[in-house]
Amino acid sequence: LSRVLCRITVTFNINNSIPPAVDDEAPEEQKPDEQEEPDITSTPNFVVEVIKDDTKQTLVLDCHYPEDEVGHEGEEESDIFTIREVSFQPTGESDWKDTNYTLNTDSLDWALYDHLMDFLADRGVDNTFADELIELSTALEHQEYIKFLEDLKSFVKCQ
Repeated sequence: LSRVLCRITVTFNINNSIPPAVDDEAPEEQKPDEQEEPDITSTPNFVVEVIKDDTKQTLVLDCHYPEDEVGHEGEEESDIFTIREVSFQPTGESDWKDTNYTLNTDSLDWALYDHLMDFLADRGVDNTFADELIELSTALEHQEYIKFLEDLKSFVKCQ
């Protein structure tokens, strides 16, 4: 026995997904060549669209990784991503409509926010998913970066 509740689509873009480097923790006595290069990790914003077949609306949750939450393994369990905005969009519309009401979660009741996070977790969009998305987007970003460098090299190469 199974029941399909809804269809879920997650979209993300790797452009500008590398947070700026902050060098607050580097010891001053180390020489520049001794300092270990930080791991470059892609943390893209992502959009979760939840479509129920019996309605003509799609619940859209705009999510992101707060910079202070990424890479804090071993700490108490907390969400590594947050919901930034929530809205309803007509199902089947690929273009975002500015006329539809969008709720910024900064003004949302915390209990309702927790229910939305639980709603996502019940549908598989949880910390495990978010970690896997970071791994995927980091691999894609590295691949695109290498391709960009190769294209740049061939473009500026004197012939």
